[in-house]
This record gives sequence, C-alpha cells and structure tokens, in this order.
Amino acid sequence: MDNILNYIEHFIMMAGVRHLLGLALAIVSFVGTIVICALPQWRVTKFFQQSSIIASQMFTEGLWKVCSTFTAHIVECKEYEKTLVPISQDLEVARVFIVIAIIVGVFGILLGAAGSKFVNFVPDERKRSKIAMASGVVCLIAGIFVLIPICWTTTTTTTIQNNFNNFLPHGTVELGASLYIGWITTALLFLGGGLLCSSFICRDGTD
Repeated sequence: MDNILNYIEHFIMMAGVRHLLGLALAIVSFVGTIVICALPQWRVTKFFQQSSIIASQMFTEGLWKVCSTFTAHIVECKEYEKTLVPISQDLEVARVFIVIAIIVGVFGILLGAAGSKFVNFVPDERKRSKIAMASGVVCLIAGIFVLIPICWTTTTTTTIQNNFNNFLPHGTVELGASLYIGWITTALLFLGGGLLCSSFICRDGTD
C-alpha cells in the first residue's frame, strides 16, 4: 500500500513540475509573440551595387512599419499609413492573427497561473487540474494563430524571392528575423501547451 501511495505522489509531483515548465514556456513564447509583433523584420529586401557584395540599400517590412537602411547606416522607419508603400496582404492578415495570439496568450498564462498547485486560487484539486488543461488548450490555440501567418508569410516571401531574382539579379528578398523568432515561438507554444495538458491528465488520473 505504501508503494502505491509513493507511486501516486511521484506522479503528482511530476505533474506539478510539468505544469511549471509548461507555464514558463508559455510566458517565454508570449514575450516572443510580442517581439515578432513589434519587430519590423518580417521581410527583407536588399539591393546591391554591381561591383559590391555589400547591400547599398535595404528595406525591411513589419506588421506596422517599413524601414529603409542606406549604405551610411541611416535607418528610417515609418508607419505604412505615412508612406506610399502599401502593406502586403499576408502581412495585413498576420497583423490580425498575431494580435489575437497575444490576447489569447494572456488568457492562457492567467489560466495556467490559476491552475497551479503552488497558487491556492482554486482550493479544489480537480478543478485546478481542469483549469490547467484549459490553459494548455488556450496555449495550443495561440500557437495556431502564430503558425498560420508565419507559414503564409514564409511561403509568400519565397515566391517573391524566386520572381525577384529572375527580374533583378542585383537584389534579393529574404526572410526576416521575425519569421525565425516566430517559428521558435510557435514551437514553444505547442510544447508549453502540451506540458500543461499532460499535467492535467496525470493529476486527474492519479486523484
């Protein structure tokens, strides 16, 4: 009987560790979502001089701003509404999805904190485990909202890059840093959400 109780206690402790790890990953990925929302580095366009491999002019497109960098390292960023450059459809849709992902991520973190066994917000253990699972599901949904625009913008940028290189050999279109951060953020959201859901399964099964 003592062995069974020890076995159950071990699983409950492991569930608590998984919950904390999942919550930590959810917080990190939430910060990543804010970064890719604010960073104007979704798509990078570079123009080169024929006799130089150093970019003489570079344009970076974000969700809210477009920036231009010249050889003298002069960076000028303006909102789309204040320039003649229209925001592309993929970035316009990404703007909506990322904002929704941030809002959903806030709810996921709040639910994860409420469902933690270390925070006595809900006295009933079974209800806490259900809240933990709900926070995991919300984090997974936030991950989907980040994944869709990241995939779409990556595909669009690759298509533009292939067409751009054919017509202008002294220029390139590249994936921006925001997309790479977005892939990492998506992975962390799915991993954190999975850990939060698994903490519910173990705790519920061992109660």
